[in-house]
Amino acid sequence: MTQAEREQENGKEKDKEKDKEKEKEQQRGVKRPIAPPAIPEPLQEQLQSNFIVVIHPGSRTLRIGRATDTLPVTVPHTIARRHKQSGQPKYEDSWLVREGLNKPESSEQRQNGLKMVDQAIWSKKMSNGVRRTPVSAEQARAYNRQVRPAVYDPSSRVKWTNTSHRPEILVGEDALYVKQSDSYNVHWPICRGQLNVHSGPGASLTAVLADLESIWCHVIQKLLEIPLKDLKYYRCILLVPDIYNRQHIKELVNMLLLNMGFSAIIVHQESVCATFGSGLSSACVVDVGDQKTSLCCVEDGVSHRNSRLCLAYGGSDVTRCFSWLLQRAGFPYRDCQLSNRLDCVLLQQLKETFCHLDQDMSGLQDHEFRTRFPESPTLLYQLRLGDEKMQAPMALFYPTMFGIIGQKMTSLQYRSQGDPEDPHDEHYLLGSQSKQDQSSKSSVDRKTLCKPGGAFEGELSGHGGASSDPSDSARGGGGGGGGQEMELGSSQSECLMGGGEVEEPSSALLSRKTAIMSQFEGKALGLDKAILHSIDCCASDETKRKMYSSILVVGGGLMFSRAQEFLLHRIINKMPPSFRRLVDNVEVITRPKDTDPRLISWKGGALLACLDTTQEMWIHNREWQRFGVRMLRERAAFVW
Repeated sequence: MTQAEREQENGKEKDKEKDKEKEKEQQRGVKRPIAPPAIPEPLQEQLQSNFIVVIHPGSRTLRIGRATDTLPVTVPHTIARRHKQSGQPKYEDSWLVREGLNKPESSEQRQNGLKMVDQAIWSKKMSNGVRRTPVSAEQARAYNRQVRPAVYDPSSRVKWTNTSHRPEILVGEDALYVKQSDSYNVHWPICRGQLNVHSGPGASLTAVLADLESIWCHVIQKLLEIPLKDLKYYRCILLVPDIYNRQHIKELVNMLLLNMGFSAIIVHQESVCATFGSGLSSACVVDVGDQKTSLCCVEDGVSHRNSRLCLAYGGSDVTRCFSWLLQRAGFPYRDCQLSNRLDCVLLQQLKETFCHLDQDMSGLQDHEFRTRFPESPTLLYQLRLGDEKMQAPMALFYPTMFGIIGQKMTSLQYRSQGDPEDPHDEHYLLGSQSKQDQSSKSSVDRKTLCKPGGAFEGELSGHGGASSDPSDSARGGGGGGGGQEMELGSSQSECLMGGGEVEEPSSALLSRKTAIMSQFEGKALGLDKAILHSIDCCASDETKRKMYSSILVVGGGLMFSRAQEFLLHRIINKMPPSFRRLVDNVEVITRPKDTDPRLISWKGGALLACLDTTQEMWIHNREWQRFGVRMLRERAAFVW
């Protein structure tokens, strides 16, 4: 017998002995120790991006799609609701018309703004070194008044929305083309980046949220082809403005999780998502939208709170200004009305087609355009224009040309007003600070408050601008002299603040702070000055240098020919002299990676859905039901 065979037999004998011992133990009733079950390591949930919906709600356009989609679905962010009773008065939210335009001073202010624009156009030479020859509106008017339209096509191929089956709601293009005589109210639920809550019909907070829910559900069901009952399997990423209303965000999250039924949500800021979408780590993000322009400095995925600024004008204000200039030049389409929805669409198209910021395009030029309206033939018009095409977009830099009086033109981030569902908010933290911390904080407030205007013309440098922690109270609010440009130098601010060095009680400091802020918010900053102010509010010179070298322009409000070169020239000319030596290269980016600037923030949100680091940012449905708004303080990627 070999050695291997012997070992095999010995092994069998040992196994038999073990089996006999087990049988004896069982007969005696002795229990063997039970080994604890192996606890598996918690598996990180593998998310499928095609089950994540990214929503970017704008004032005029809704962009929504799965995170895996190349492009989002883009629809006009409007809804038409059928009247409940016959004979009910018709109501329609205005598109291009806004408050503050019909004041006695509006016309004079508009003319003064136009003179400033004409001076700026003339002062800058063309690329060949020659100054532009100014063209008066009278030269174009003499030709345009003689123009008569020609029938281009007997049919316009545009139809009114069919309402014969009496639908309760119409969304997007269907709402835009609802007939004026039909019994529908037309609403735009978002205005200047905030929920469009006002005293008119259908504009309470509940009604606006119901409109948003109807629009988003319709688009998800009809265009994304996701049944609403399946939303419990989907997650949502919501993009919100940099200067946000906490109450509104809370209600939107409530709507998405509890009413619509998404299983989880991430809330993130538009500016940070814009840097993700453009592939930049740091940038001064300038978002020129249809109704508002927001600015914010973003560094390594964090939005600097002090640098946030929102200007209450955008692309639609440029469209209205272009309409005024067209009328001065004898616009041949005589029936154009700013109160007419379809005329607004036409004016928007004309602005996008003709307007530019190209200094080399000068003199009178002939153009043509077509009007297509339901139940009318397509008409062809000839049009002769001069400097009007450049004057209109330059109103973004000289907002007095908008002629807006007595409106709040600049918004800052104010401190939270508090929420009963969130007892451990910043008010609690401030109240529980030691007296020493509070006194040091108030002295910092006094110093930063001294120069709220920032460095506009280059004479101020190295000073933090706006108050250290402003937050969003509400969109409303007063502020006189709505159209004057902001020019608050250091000597003026010191006079207002009495030097800023005298010890005073916190109530007096707060009242002074409020007075300075209300004065600042009543002013209309030009786009270039607002960028300088936002960068100047950054804490360190190194951060400011980063921001000057990466100014990212997104949104659809500045998509004019040569806008990049024009803005770059104005920024360099108005930079503080001390920074001209420090900054190697000032760069303005308008189309990163040749991407449509209107889609960059949405693409950034879609990219966010694919990152592993976002796992801890999800707020789940059950968590929201249990803890409410406290989850936003815990999980939001920005300071709530």
